[in-house]
Amino acid sequence: MPDPQNTDPKNTEPSNLDKLDGQSLDITAQRLAAIKAVLPEAFDLDGNLVRDKLLEALKPASYKASDDIPSFGLAWPGKQSAFAAAGVPTTATLRPCPEQSVDFDTTQNLLIEGDNLEVLKTLQRSYHGKVKMIYIDPPYNTGKDFVYPDNYGEGLDTYLQRTEQKDDDGFWKSTNSETSGRKHANWLSMMAPRLTLARNLLRDDGVIFISIDDNEFANLRQLCDEIFGAHNFVGTFKWNKTSKAPTLSPKVRTKYEYVICYEKLDIISMRGPDSYNKMAPLFNSGNNHARIKFTAGSVTFGFDDKVCKAGDYGKGEKLVELHDDIEVVDGTNANDFSMTARFKWSQDTMDSRLSEGQRVAFKTDKLSTMYYCLDFEQGEKFIAPSDLFSKDECGVLRNDEGWAELQSLFGGLTVFDYVKPVSLPAYLARMSATDHDIVLDFFAGSGTTGQAVMTQNVEDGCNCRYICVQLPEPLDEPVTLDDGVVCETIFDLTRERLKRAGKKIKEEAGLNAEKLDTGLRVFKLDSSNFTAWNGDPTTSEADLLERLEQLNDQTVTGRSETDILWEILLKMGLPLDVQLEYFELEGASFIGVADRTKVISTQESIPTAALEALLNQDIPPSELVVLDSAFEDDSARANIATLYRERKDEDGKPVCNLRVV
Repeated sequence: MPDPQNTDPKNTEPSNLDKLDGQSLDITAQRLAAIKAVLPEAFDLDGNLVRDKLLEALKPASYKASDDIPSFGLAWPGKQSAFAAAGVPTTATLRPCPEQSVDFDTTQNLLIEGDNLEVLKTLQRSYHGKVKMIYIDPPYNTGKDFVYPDNYGEGLDTYLQRTEQKDDDGFWKSTNSETSGRKHANWLSMMAPRLTLARNLLRDDGVIFISIDDNEFANLRQLCDEIFGAHNFVGTFKWNKTSKAPTLSPKVRTKYEYVICYEKLDIISMRGPDSYNKMAPLFNSGNNHARIKFTAGSVTFGFDDKVCKAGDYGKGEKLVELHDDIEVVDGTNANDFSMTARFKWSQDTMDSRLSEGQRVAFKTDKLSTMYYCLDFEQGEKFIAPSDLFSKDECGVLRNDEGWAELQSLFGGLTVFDYVKPVSLPAYLARMSATDHDIVLDFFAGSGTTGQAVMTQNVEDGCNCRYICVQLPEPLDEPVTLDDGVVCETIFDLTRERLKRAGKKIKEEAGLNAEKLDTGLRVFKLDSSNFTAWNGDPTTSEADLLERLEQLNDQTVTGRSETDILWEILLKMGLPLDVQLEYFELEGASFIGVADRTKVISTQESIPTAALEALLNQDIPPSELVVLDSAFEDDSARANIATLYRERKDEDGKPVCNLRVV
């Protein structure tokens, strides 16, 4: 299909209408364009990247032939195919499920059912560079089966075959036993394309946390070094998962698992526990002595009112010479005074800081150490997190406590044998996310991350949003919950857990409940709603257009206008938590986004007068997307295309970009 940014009439149909692209963002093409902009000499005359030319262009000036040595890195069977899978676009879409949702029309939290590789591809247009934090708890590759295919790039058809149960086998588990020579290769091939796509979604100041155990810890580190860059490794955190390690192993009883952390470019800092010290010393032993004057009321004293006599205080490096008596009244100095010491700041800096509200203090009447408050210099009083996650260190609970948390939500019913405690991803969110940030978990499991984001919002007074993705893996047996809801897949349990957690959090929030977003919009991965987009994504544009002309129906049978609307929004690159405005004009129905700066119509027929009226408004939309069949006839189609193309702003650009699906 055409490039969604391409409005060149030479590359469109005779009516000069731009076609909306049905594929997900092509990250391979995106990367090639970036390379071509910097290194055009690495491409041949046909625009193809040439490996030898690229390597030649990247050789440093100091290069010598003797420098050619084998590179160091992680290799496994199927590596090239695994990374290539990330670059294959998809035409899949996400269908809304309002009946499974809570506050569908207003919530910004998303829960998506589907294979995470395909879902990550569908999210590329809408969330590229927008996610602040990712936390995943992927399969640990313990030697047991995990529910992902050996052909990790096989795409939507296989997923639909499994989820729609077109055969009696349902899901097929990949063979991943300890005796398989591909044990590690299979796991790495599953992770590589997903992490590649995940990095694409991170903001430049974004961060990813990945839970892992000893089975794949070393391999995961090397894989992440390759995908995120070794220089972007932040650290390895150790989570105290149990109070009493199992006694089954005769060698090592394991009490810890790991959470590895990588930044995309620069996260600057991470917020750990509240600072133990609210003040820092103002004297610096490495500086020269200097005389500083303090005006009345500028210093706070942490002792009872008294008069501090002029003279020497402290010894050696801490020697302080007080030149004037200080009269301490109501905890501050009632008079001006000056003193000589090894100050951290000069007189000018001191005067500037004090004028901005900085407070300085003596805690004792020994006057040997002066302090300044951290409030105005650092903002919040916190220190960086330590590399240990435990109850004593930072309030992160153990796995047995996480299991108990989930059991209490389901009325004592055991629905998962092993889950992470809410406090773990909640603490990660505290470390790296702030108000209105997006937190993504594409191995959602029981939904712990979603509950953690809502919980931390209460703690911090923020409004972070979550996106959780979970495969509908069938349970061994259906589970009937205490309210009669029957869950047949892990996704069903994820959804019900988030509903119950949101309700409980809102009930416990009291007066702040109205400000909390504890809803969820549920979407389901599926094939495109448009017949033209359901072919091979590598098919040429000409073949797709020819196929479209041969089809009687533009949309797939059984798909609703709501399905169609959300696919258009997704492939326009709009976020799935967007708020919609429905309005009518000249007998036609439209949907506005962002104060009607973008407008969509899902009507199969739109009066020409309505399309003209939309353009003739005082502030017309910058973009209008309609169905290809919406025009009254071919003549109206051509006239409207010309009208929209010729109506231009002061810079000579079309006021509204008219596009068709």
